[in-house]
Amino acid sequence: MQHDTSSPTERNRGSDQSHDVKVDLIAVLVAVTDGEPCALTIDKAHALPSGPFELGHRSLQSGLRAWVERQTGHPLGYIEQLYTFADRDRAGDAQRVISISYLGLTREEGTEGSARRRWRSWYEYFPWEDHRGGVPAVLADILAPRLRAWAEQGGDAEMRHDRWQRAAIAFGFDERGWNEELTLQRYELLYEAGLVEEGTRGRETEENLPGRAMVADHRRILATGIARLRTKIKYRPVVFELMPPVFTLLQLQRAVEALAGRLVHKQNFRRLIEQQELVEETGETATDTGGRPAKLFRFRHAVLAERSMAGTKLPQSRP
Repeated sequence: MQHDTSSPTERNRGSDQSHDVKVDLIAVLVAVTDGEPCALTIDKAHALPSGPFELGHRSLQSGLRAWVERQTGHPLGYIEQLYTFADRDRAGDAQRVISISYLGLTREEGTEGSARRRWRSWYEYFPWEDHRGGVPAVLADILAPRLRAWAEQGGDAEMRHDRWQRAAIAFGFDERGWNEELTLQRYELLYEAGLVEEGTRGRETEENLPGRAMVADHRRILATGIARLRTKIKYRPVVFELMPPVFTLLQLQRAVEALAGRLVHKQNFRRLIEQQELVEETGETATDTGGRPAKLFRFRHAVLAERSMAGTKLPQSRP
């Protein structure tokens, strides 16, 4: 039997190194501006707002609010914990980094603060996710053939079949329907296939890859936030956190479509909103619609107490 001949100091130093863990808080802050779903970014739009968790913070949420407002000059409204990322190699260095992410919903207009603050459409990072104008060209012309080629590079027939099945389900190939909630699965598949820049780091690539890259795994965290929000708007009225105090039903519909990345049926959408009693008329109209004056509405906050599961369910897409 071998005995450890190192000194207690040396053993303690080794123990400290093996437990060298850094805890960060990362915020996915979302707003809808001019019909585009935007995420708040820093560092020339290559990172999400992030900062260390300090022991002096009363709670994770209070720590998040403190440094986000300090770093961006932007006040936070609605927030919820999103996910904890703790993969050993996620930060690309020897130190183990654990990131606790949060999803926050707010409004961009009227905010001021640090010049480092940048709002970016999340479709800059995930151009294949915006189906409001039909199947995106980047998906049909670039990703589909590259995913097919990647699938064919699998080892045996079973692996090749499995790869293509995963791609077809995630991206709606082979006449499958598009599921907007699979944002994270699609990004993870592109990462595995080396079709996003983050999945090629350390390897040479000759072709430009779609979507703006982000540091470390921030694009993966952003994809997680998008997927969560796309699911949540179907059963909770969180979309109203992104709306101004008063709005038209068309503005509300456009916000939902922006988040979901697909169009909804106008009449069915309005019928659902009315049936769920989510809004009430203000008695005023908007005249800057470019056409007939439109009624202005506001969110019925009483609905939160009346029905805990109220939401803005998405009607069937337009043909």
